[in-house]
Amino acid sequence: MITFSLALYSFASLLAYPLLRRFGRNGFFALAAVPAIAFCALATYLPQTFNGEAVSEHYAWIPQFSIDITFRIDLFTNLLALLVTGAGALILFYCARYFQVADQNVPRFGAVFTAFAAVMLGLVIADNVFLLFIFWEATTVFSFLLIAHNGKKRTGRVAAAQAIIITTIGGLAMLVGLIILVFETGEANLSAIIAAAPSSTAAAVAVFLLLAGALSKSAIFPFHFWLPQAMAAPTPVSAYLHAAAMVKAGVLLVALLGPAFGDIPGYRATLVILGAVTMLLGGIRALRQTDLKLVLAFGTVSQLGMLVMLYGVAIPAVDAAATALLFAHAVAKAPLFLSVGLIEHYTGTRDLRRISGLGKQVPLLATVAVLATLSMIGFPPLIGFVAKEAALTELMHHLNDPYAPLVLGVLVAGSVLTVAYMLRFAYGAFATKKGVAEVEKLHDVSKPMLFSAAVFSALALFGGIFSNLLDPIYQRVRPTAETIEHFALWHGITPALGTTVAVLVVGALLIPVFGVGDSRLPHFEDRFSAPAFFADLFLVLDRVAVWITALTQRGSLPFYLAVTLTVASVGVGGHLLLSQQPLVDTYLGSPVQAVIAAVLIIASVATLLATKRFQAAILVGFAGYAMAALFALHGAPDLALTQMLVETLTLIAFVLVIRRLPQRLSRREKLPLRIRNIFIGSAMAIVLGVFALTALGARIHTPVSVDFAELAVSGGHGKNIVNVTLVDIRGWDTFGELSVVIAAATGIASLVFLFERGDNLPKISRRDARSNALHKFRQVVDPQSSVARGNWMLAGSDLSPERRSIVLEVVVRLIFHILIILSIYMLLAGHNSPGGGFAGGLIAGMAVVARYLTGGRTELGATVPFDAGRIVGIGMIIAALTVIAPMLFGQAALTSNWIDLDLGIFGELALVTSTVFDIGVYLIVFGLVLDVVRSLGAQIDVHTESDRQVTAR
Repeated sequence: MITFSLALYSFASLLAYPLLRRFGRNGFFALAAVPAIAFCALATYLPQTFNGEAVSEHYAWIPQFSIDITFRIDLFTNLLALLVTGAGALILFYCARYFQVADQNVPRFGAVFTAFAAVMLGLVIADNVFLLFIFWEATTVFSFLLIAHNGKKRTGRVAAAQAIIITTIGGLAMLVGLIILVFETGEANLSAIIAAAPSSTAAAVAVFLLLAGALSKSAIFPFHFWLPQAMAAPTPVSAYLHAAAMVKAGVLLVALLGPAFGDIPGYRATLVILGAVTMLLGGIRALRQTDLKLVLAFGTVSQLGMLVMLYGVAIPAVDAAATALLFAHAVAKAPLFLSVGLIEHYTGTRDLRRISGLGKQVPLLATVAVLATLSMIGFPPLIGFVAKEAALTELMHHLNDPYAPLVLGVLVAGSVLTVAYMLRFAYGAFATKKGVAEVEKLHDVSKPMLFSAAVFSALALFGGIFSNLLDPIYQRVRPTAETIEHFALWHGITPALGTTVAVLVVGALLIPVFGVGDSRLPHFEDRFSAPAFFADLFLVLDRVAVWITALTQRGSLPFYLAVTLTVASVGVGGHLLLSQQPLVDTYLGSPVQAVIAAVLIIASVATLLATKRFQAAILVGFAGYAMAALFALHGAPDLALTQMLVETLTLIAFVLVIRRLPQRLSRREKLPLRIRNIFIGSAMAIVLGVFALTALGARIHTPVSVDFAELAVSGGHGKNIVNVTLVDIRGWDTFGELSVVIAAATGIASLVFLFERGDNLPKISRRDARSNALHKFRQVVDPQSSVARGNWMLAGSDLSPERRSIVLEVVVRLIFHILIILSIYMLLAGHNSPGGGFAGGLIAGMAVVARYLTGGRTELGATVPFDAGRIVGIGMIIAALTVIAPMLFGQAALTSNWIDLDLGIFGELALVTSTVFDIGVYLIVFGLVLDVVRSLGAQIDVHTESDRQVTAR
């Protein structure tokens, strides 16, 4: 059920974009059902987790590195998971009317938001620390995309960049800490690490590295400034981010670490001091804001400081109260942000100085927001009052603890500030003010939007009234042997109640002192603020980067190669001289090998002497084909075939590129430079040769490849060792390489396309293409010649007569379908014979290249009427699903399964699941070839035609 909930979320994130493209913002109603279903599924674990049982699910992933998919849910994480899914459902429901109908960014927002909610759920329930880190960083990436929702606004881009930089730096520190703890304990699951609770110096360092990640994620001083800046995001993002998602992740980690590592020297002091500073600083900054959203944002910073401070005391009874406050803050802060969205929707402003009379116009909205406000300030009978009373009571019971008095004092002072800025918020948003014109309605208050906010406020109200029913959960959510005060609305006249009354009174009296509209608090120059400090820091880093770049990145390829090869020659060669390792015994081998080697050497040297770019490209191709011949000679037909195909396509790509370059190579190096280059090149060649011989001679163990022949049959059910290795034995390497190749091809195309990355090839309608194909013998007479030629290409009628070759058209038309069939054969037969998805994709790509070279970009667009990016994306999705699918059946990722079908007289047919992975490889390679041809070929044609038009003018 745990995996089902997460898989459901992930599947919804994939469907969100097309769903919202088709149904517009109404698609959010369907998306809201997904977290609602996940909420119900996770709620079924409450009876087990309430009884102290932990529910876990485990799937092997990369066991060699202790990276497995392990989920674990206890009562605490179960409640957090319910908060994440429940809040996600209500906020997605709210989104259905928050966005304008014409907003083109809605599909993208819906997909990213749903994915963000999915990884947040994964973060809460992940037990394997490496899986937890993956979800941790995924929340950073998706929050970056959500904050920068409107990419045209500079404030959003700057805020998103600031958030991702700060949280990523903390995340990297956290990763180092997790690795240290794994080595210290020998455990990769967080629950096991906490149970082991190592106390070594290395473990202490690791815990503080984890705290760096937690504090940066939860915007604790000195990282507090990124969270208010993130208010550039749409209101639903702010509500989810502050109530149930990303900023709570750091608090969650601190809550989990406290019971195990609270006694580490400096642990409690660090959290208590930083939490206290954050609470007071956030409260003071909230009192200075006039934007309703910023008031709440700085209020969240203050409340996060409070939670970290309470968890930092590391007293189990106080932890329980902090947990109650965590949920109380979530159900109060979410409706407040949602109410601000409604206020802005209704009035067109968030400036509390310009809003007047709103409470009279929309009393229901005012009621919802005021209830949430009262819960935030700890006013009875709301949940915030009960949770705050619990914290005050437990701190008063533990005043003998060295940190409890400080925490109690800061909690009281911070609560006074909370009362002041929240009452100022409510007054500024809904009161009728003298001298301020009543707001004019721009839009009606949307019922779905108001419903979501009202549900949260109702939870805050009924959670307080019926808090005694929550007491059994409260007693068990943070297990402890000591007695915890019961969770209830009324405990009689107690010191905690008196403190609460005093806080409410003093906070209310401070409002006129601080100012209701414009704040009377002193304003410090921005250059002394934390954002200014970090801005100056990054400015210094930028200047250092510019200096280093100017020093090393001169735009000269010979300079780069000279530096790289010199360092490699000196470093590797020096090590070889000092180590004095023996060389492997060599033998000449076949005489044919010597001939091929001679061709390779002659082609390489001739390349250096070539005066024209085309000559150099051809000679480089000769060297590549010579390497393919060596592979074939040594019994590696797969490598030879792939090398020949890659060399052919590379040669074509070179030819396409050099069309825009001068015909002749410029060789203006002076004699000293030539001598230097010869010396560097010779040194590198000698070092590489000696290194190869040394590496072969240094082998003392049996090569791992010895077992590949048996593994290919037993593990991959295939006889072609090369192909089985690529898609099965070393499938993870192939999957990673596919990602790298896609990124490289995208970068190349991005350098060529000037404005947009989409498919801009000329398109021919199916009717016209069919007409050209069926009537290939229709005569088209060249006005400059009496020779009649037929249309053999789909774009035949659009081809310029002087650039056509009837022989080439006929040959390409005859071999095109043969090549496509051959590519499919190579794909399907590659598991047992030479071939595979890579070779098949290259052959299919060569067929398309042939059509382009014959008929130009119009023919290319007619031959493949699909966007190259989509083909690559579909291939990557197929490959990824093949990786994930075995885990759904309790097997390790990329595990191959097969079925042997008896076809009678036709023999047996083996259906192997890794073939599906190979299909993904086939599509990726084909799409990449198409993309290269489209960018280096068709798009350069566009540039050339534009230049000709400019020259003609």
